[in-house]
Amino acid sequence: KDLRLPVAVPEVPSSPRHEFPADWSIKTRLLFMSSQPFTWAEHLKAQEEAQGVAQHCRATETNLPQSVQEPQLSTELRCAFQQSLVYWLHPSLPWLQLFPRIGADRKIAGKASPWSQDEALQQVLMSDWSVSFTSLYNLLKAKLCPYFYICTYQFTVLFRAAGLAGSDVITAVISPTTRGLREAMRNEGIEFSLPLVEESRTRKQKNSEVSLETEVANSLKVGNSMEDGEEPAPSDDDDESFSWLEEMGVQDKVKKPDAISIKLRKEKHEVRVDHKPESLALVKGTNTFTLLNFLINCKSLVAVAGPQAGLPPTLLSPVAFRGGTMQTLKARSINARARVRLAYEDIFSLEIVGPVMPHSLHSLTTLLKSAQRGAFSAVLYTHEPTAVFNTDLDNAKETVCKDLPMCGLHPKTLDQLSQCPTLGKSSIRFLEMKDYAYTWKS
Repeated sequence: KDLRLPVAVPEVPSSPRHEFPADWSIKTRLLFMSSQPFTWAEHLKAQEEAQGVAQHCRATETNLPQSVQEPQLSTELRCAFQQSLVYWLHPSLPWLQLFPRIGADRKIAGKASPWSQDEALQQVLMSDWSVSFTSLYNLLKAKLCPYFYICTYQFTVLFRAAGLAGSDVITAVISPTTRGLREAMRNEGIEFSLPLVEESRTRKQKNSEVSLETEVANSLKVGNSMEDGEEPAPSDDDDESFSWLEEMGVQDKVKKPDAISIKLRKEKHEVRVDHKPESLALVKGTNTFTLLNFLINCKSLVAVAGPQAGLPPTLLSPVAFRGGTMQTLKARSINARARVRLAYEDIFSLEIVGPVMPHSLHSLTTLLKSAQRGAFSAVLYTHEPTAVFNTDLDNAKETVCKDLPMCGLHPKTLDQLSQCPTLGKSSIRFLEMKDYAYTWKS
């Protein structure tokens, strides 16, 4: 059978670790491969499926031995597998694929959407959606939900509870953003930062150790040089940066830009990052509550035309919430023979399809570590717009208050997700375990 394997497995880091870094991107597909069969993941009995669902609802903590001797006979393993596949979704419209939403017009086109031309129905759907969104935020604030995603047709928002990703306050990251969205947020009084833009600006400042003479020469030619290529990113104190010229007595020879020119340059620079990962916006603390109200009333949250017109954004969560529907990731095992060097070998594969959130990835790899005797590899397919969620937060701390025991996650998963993000704008593409130690490629 076609495994759709990558042509070449990327090189992996040389230093094996007992844990891989938290990956906050949403995966659309996982393909696990092993020399040991995945028969234990096939044809779950009704009792095992029911037990797995109950374990999820009760946040039962399963701790398997390092190596399960006969995986296909282990009811505990099979129930834990079912438990790790569960996630919660709103709205639930079984005939529509509600994730991903960015770039999903072709998949949704032609499907029944009675709300697209019915304003009253749209209002009912959005009212219901607002209740679900508010429920999730309240759970997050109470540390009963670790995180959740809002997937709109244009951008994605990740809300994280205090204690996760190295932050001691609630955080929300939005990507991609546009100048229009950012301006609307500012008008609502929402304080936010653009970590990647600020990081780039800081890096440029550090790299530009230019002599004073060159600085003066460039300033004297400022009228001509603006036509050549891109102008540098304006700093916030552009209007104050000409005071040193007065000390040299050359201020009259230099055309000082007025406040409007500086504002236009800043806006032009900001527009340059629109729709790109660099446009990631970070909202922290009490500003996330203002963001909640802003998003509930935001007109651009829902498409007004096209296949997604009138369809509320998708809410994805690891735990139950008001109006949420329980769903499970799709799993199937595949047996195939693959050419390895000069001979053919049996390759056993397990494919997981659906919105794979960070906790699910960690839970599944923990199970496979025991079931596959500490040896497997995985190709991870990322929903690209969410890869940037691995950006390190401003002032993130290595150790923060981890008062999240009731959030529904396994303690080891919680430990992983509490760490400061380290992957930057990238995400894990390939993961390998040998002798119970991980290597990975982002």
